[in-house]
Formats: sequence, structure tokens, C-alpha cells
Amino acid sequence: MNGNNSLEEEIRGRILKGNKAFCANKTLFKSKLVSRKSKLKLYWSAVRPIVVYGCETWVLKEGIIQRLSVFERKIYGPTEEDNGIWRTEINKGLDELIKHWNIINYVKAQRSSWFGHINRMSEISIVKKIHKWKPFTSNTSRKAQVPMGR
Repeated sequence: MNGNNSLEEEIRGRILKGNKAFCANKTLFKSKLVSRKSKLKLYWSAVRPIVVYGCETWVLKEGIIQRLSVFERKIYGPTEEDNGIWRTEINKGLDELIKHWNIINYVKAQRSSWFGHINRMSEISIVKKIHKWKPFTSNTSRKAQVPMGR
């Protein structure tokens, strides 16, 4: 987090680290000897975990979703056909290839998993207390705290 209570810089840094991991394995990703299924497994096990580390606490704004989608799109596309022509996979075909398990859906699933983990914690846990904390106590009303003239 930074002074503006934003994670965008952290997420940009995670994407840069994912790019480095992808480029380190670029020969495998571009090789015709490695099957597409193996390339997907390599991405899901070596590159994606670097990008989504700590994603349980991310707030997915539209700009972040766009950046993550562009990053993943770069990993999956374009492919070279046998005649030497490069083609870009259309969204529908790409979605079927990855079985709707894109990086955005993965982050959302991780966040849901973390939420369930917090709910199963004991009541004396600090994290559970913070999660259940309410900013206004029952003896004060919201109207009493709103400045006059609003």
C-alpha cells in the first residue's frame, strides 16, 4: 500500500516480475516442440503465481483488470501456423482453451477463498476482529457525526 491507500504500484510491480519470468522461459513458450497444454501448465505453475502473489487483498478496479488481461493475453497469443503466418487467437477460442480460468477469475476465486478462511477463524483472532469491526458503535448515531449543512 502507498500513501493514497492504493495497490496499483504493487500490482504493476507484480506484472513486471511476471514479464521477467515469462521472458526467462520464452524459449519454451515459443518452441514448437513443446505442446500448448505443457505451455499452459508452465504458465499456470511458474508465471501466474508470481503475478498473483498476495492477490487475496487486491481491490479489482477496471484499470487493474485491464492490465492483468493484457498481460495474460500477451502470454497466450499470437501463435504461428505451419505455413509461417502468425495469427491471434480470438477471445472465444482463447476462453475455451483455458476453460474460463483466466487470471481475473483466479484472483476472484482466491479472494473468496480468503474470505471463507477468515469466517472459519476463531472469534479471538485479530484478523477476525478487524473483519467484524464496525466504525460506529450502537450508542452513537450516524446523524450525530455528519457535519452540519450536509
